[in-house]
Amino acid sequence: MKKIKLLIPTFFLFSTLVFAQQTEFTVEDILRVKSLNSQTLSPDGIWLAGIISDGKARFGTDHFRFRDPSYLNVRPGIPVLINTESGEQVEIFGAQARIMDLTWSEDGGTLFFFEQKDEELVLGSYNVKKNKVDYPKINNSDRITDVFGITPSPNGESIIVGMREEDWFDKAMEEYKEATEGPIVVYDGSADFLKWDQIGVTASQASLVSIDLKSGRISELLPVSSYSGIQFSENGQFLRFNETIRNKTSYSRNDESEYQVGYLDLETPDSVKYIYERNEKRRNYDWDDQGLRYAWLDSGNVLINSLESPLEEPLNLTKGKAFEDEEKEKEVKFSITSFSPSGNQLLLSSENAWWTIDSNGDNLTQIYELPKKEERDKAPSRNYIKWSEDENFIYVSYSEKDQWNRGIQRFNILEGDFEDLMTSSDLYSNWSFADESDRVVYSLSDGDRPDDVYSSTLAFDNQNRLTDLNPWVSEKKWTKSELITYRDVDGEELKGILYYPVDYDPEKKYPLVLEVYETFFNNGYRSSMNLIANQGYFGLRPSVDLEEGYPGEAWMKGVAGAINKLVEEGKVDNDKVGIHGTSYGGYATSLLITQTDRFAAAINISGKVNIISFLGDSPKIGTRNYAAAEVGQDRIGGQFWDEPLKYFQTTAVLYADRIKTPHLLLTGEGDWNVPGTNTRELYYAMRRLGKDVTWVNYMRGGHGAGWASVESDYYDQWERMLTFYEKYFFPEEKDESKED
Repeated sequence: MKKIKLLIPTFFLFSTLVFAQQTEFTVEDILRVKSLNSQTLSPDGIWLAGIISDGKARFGTDHFRFRDPSYLNVRPGIPVLINTESGEQVEIFGAQARIMDLTWSEDGGTLFFFEQKDEELVLGSYNVKKNKVDYPKINNSDRITDVFGITPSPNGESIIVGMREEDWFDKAMEEYKEATEGPIVVYDGSADFLKWDQIGVTASQASLVSIDLKSGRISELLPVSSYSGIQFSENGQFLRFNETIRNKTSYSRNDESEYQVGYLDLETPDSVKYIYERNEKRRNYDWDDQGLRYAWLDSGNVLINSLESPLEEPLNLTKGKAFEDEEKEKEVKFSITSFSPSGNQLLLSSENAWWTIDSNGDNLTQIYELPKKEERDKAPSRNYIKWSEDENFIYVSYSEKDQWNRGIQRFNILEGDFEDLMTSSDLYSNWSFADESDRVVYSLSDGDRPDDVYSSTLAFDNQNRLTDLNPWVSEKKWTKSELITYRDVDGEELKGILYYPVDYDPEKKYPLVLEVYETFFNNGYRSSMNLIANQGYFGLRPSVDLEEGYPGEAWMKGVAGAINKLVEEGKVDNDKVGIHGTSYGGYATSLLITQTDRFAAAINISGKVNIISFLGDSPKIGTRNYAAAEVGQDRIGGQFWDEPLKYFQTTAVLYADRIKTPHLLLTGEGDWNVPGTNTRELYYAMRRLGKDVTWVNYMRGGHGAGWASVESDYYDQWERMLTFYEKYFFPEEKDESKED
């Protein structure tokens, strides 16, 4: 366990870096970029735990073993502790390790984790004072699983985890091998579950056990099922949980399952009680910090009860209290935001306001009126983060909608106004507040370069930089991003993120490469766009206003307006515009080039081209493809048999004869999300029609093609993409070289 003293100036560095003899940012540099992942702050706020990893951590996944219950693939990294005041950094292992689920003990003295050793997970712990890693002895041969995470007891004597007996593993492997090895596989339509759906159900289950950290003795608390929301009450008496019971395969999101919420009174052995018994409707509960009182919604009203002193009938906090006028009262439907730290108040929201109310039902008070409906599209976004310990302030994240001005504010409940604590054009994320101090930790970037981690107090008057993960970026040429506004064909105002070519000369016109998906607003380090900018191109991530039933049209309407704006401003050469996207963005790319010949080159990375045949693709993720089309991201809005024309209209392969744009298709043979066989259909169609098409299938790749493969494939994919753009942006140069 190696200790490193990290001394970093506390002032903000991005604006003062001096760049000398900068060199081009390359594919190799993408893999060098480090980040601090899995961040978790100790209750006292003194230590931040995390795992430092670079781009190479993505390699090594066997995509063909997706849903294999015997397969573990915890990504490698360097586990560290960082002192949030001094910046002292402790490498827990002194080297890379494969660990996950970093979890602090209640007293902040121990960090628990799972570590992958060979093909199994083991439970580990790190003692902060002793600077020592230990592996608690467990008197059982069953297998620990990460499916329920790690829940330490308040007294530090035990932890709660999921565990699987050998017969569970045998059953799971039998299901998996039958589906993958055969030799004969039967898919019975009358079975309760689709075969891979059943495998997924089995994978989500385990028994819930308590492990005594001194003796290693294991006590089963709950039998094999699918649990979530496992949490102790502050006094350690109660352990609550949510349970999901799936009864059969569903083609919508919530049907064919039952839900219940229960708790164990650990002072009474074998006592399982339920505050919500098996029901087809899911119910969400909000709990106070003590884990004793809980609140929920019923028909827009807030009800409350307690584990410690349960009422026979829950108390309705809000009914009839918002307004005296009965008709106006009916219009108010509450949502629960949070209990206050003491548990004596709740913060609520309605369509038009924020409210507070005492937990006994007294003093319902409107504390903030939201902007009127017609003004909300342009009003800043504010999202709840934390209630101050003195209960006088509410901390919220802040972001304006027409410019990059974002950060954190606090709302003064007594005064009814907001105060800027830290807002700027920089990008803030990963807010983490200590439970027992005024320490806060967050990530910060100028919006273009990779972020680093900072700490402060709740006054935000002294910012302390804790990491300098990528000091070498000052030696590299870097893009500059800009938020642009444009209108689509329907006149709707949209935003996009424009990335300037390095060494930009405003007197020149540049090629443009679009990276499409859905809606973009915040910038932030984007390796692909920085690499594109280093090729001497503009990069653009445009937003689209996707409409259910007509997603193909929306991409065309939005993307065209963005390109036109940049061409009209004299920034972009209209003959040198390319486009690519991954997954849903790849799907969009292939659809777009059936509608326009605006692009000089187009690249589809792991995106489907036939939404009809896609309904039966991706067997390992069950019914997802049907749900995505009917009620999800694909936005068709109905079943194929009810809306066949909409499925036809969003299937690029049916319009392959219209394509005039050179098209590069990139897939991964092990892609369990969008199988390469779907994308392959467009290759065969375009080739049959004599179109300019190339299909590259990475035999070790997954979703993301060569980017989700081995390191050599990662380099190969980028080389192919950049060469493809160069070839079609500057065809005359290629022709001249042939003549020479």
